[in-house]
Amino acid sequence: MTWPFGRRKRPADSILDGVEWTCSSCHEVHRGMFDLACDHPGPWTGPLEYEPNSALDLGRDFLSEDFCVIGGEHFLVRCVLEIPVHGLANKFGFGCWGSLKRDHFETYIDHFDNGSLPESGPWWSWLCNRLVPLTDDQPVGCWMFPQIGRQRPILRPDDADHPLARVQEAGISPEELLSIYAAYGHVPRA
Repeated sequence: MTWPFGRRKRPADSILDGVEWTCSSCHEVHRGMFDLACDHPGPWTGPLEYEPNSALDLGRDFLSEDFCVIGGEHFLVRCVLEIPVHGLANKFGFGCWGSLKRDHFETYIDHFDNGSLPESGPWWSWLCNRLVPLTDDQPVGCWMFPQIGRQRPILRPDDADHPLARVQEAGISPEELLSIYAAYGHVPRA
């Protein structure tokens, strides 16, 4: 016999579709799907204290919520890597860091506050975080797509055969997203 009132939701669908749930490790109440973010680039070895963007100095180590400079030679921007989730309207966002050549970084900085980048990009970038379980310790070459309106740039892997690129193209199941949350310590309380 077929149930006449539509398909029954799987537990993962309910958790990610706006239902409140309490995390068994951080004990916070989450509501539906939420994004994860890396608070600093993987290569950053300085203190994890954000400076204001206005204190940016390209000649020294610097970390803010938006920008990072390492050794006056490596320039990084906080980005988003978006992944569709099957059955959900919104994409899951992995907040991560991408590198830029100095001239692209300076262009981004020059237009950051007013939110109106000139027609530029995409720019070549290296993903500068390990995104468990989607990447390993090997660098991932990406294209960074600047966004207008002070939105974070979007990262897309350059190699269409890279597992991360395939996930961005095909999406993941709600259960796969829950396993990503679990890898970062966010598990629904039983």
